[in-house]
Amino acid sequence: MSLEVTSDAFVNGQSIPTKYSCAGKNISPALAWNEPPAGTQSFALIVDDPDAPMGTWVHWVLFNIPANTRTVQEDLPITGKNVDPNAIYVGNNSSGHTGYDGPCPPSGTHRYFFKLYALDTTMSLLPGATKDQLLKELQGHILAQGELMGTFSK
Repeated sequence: MSLEVTSDAFVNGQSIPTKYSCAGKNISPALAWNEPPAGTQSFALIVDDPDAPMGTWVHWVLFNIPANTRTVQEDLPITGKNVDPNAIYVGNNSSGHTGYDGPCPPSGTHRYFFKLYALDTTMSLLPGATKDQLLKELQGHILAQGELMGTFSK
């Protein structure tokens, strides 16, 4: 099964507005998705740029998004710092920050993939986990996934 991931900020395959980049306010866009399969216990989201010169650059890592959630608000605050079981946990990105770092390509047009996973469990990871740690823990627990891709150039 696949999830349909959308944003009111940009259409799949189109340009991400400057507001959500390092050249703007550098805030996360709002996202929404359709109903997940039965048995979904949580969601995870990874945003990355495979066109970065040094290899894939991770811009945002979220996990333990509650199963009843269907949207992520614009400019999502960093939560999960106190290991609150009801909070969305935020991981570290490639800049070493816990939170969202928007598109900021050094040159050219880059693609940014917002990948959402519906999971049959919640992650035992703590806030600040990396994409690689999350991907390792996701194995065998993905019920459905979907992605939204936007582009950006400065």
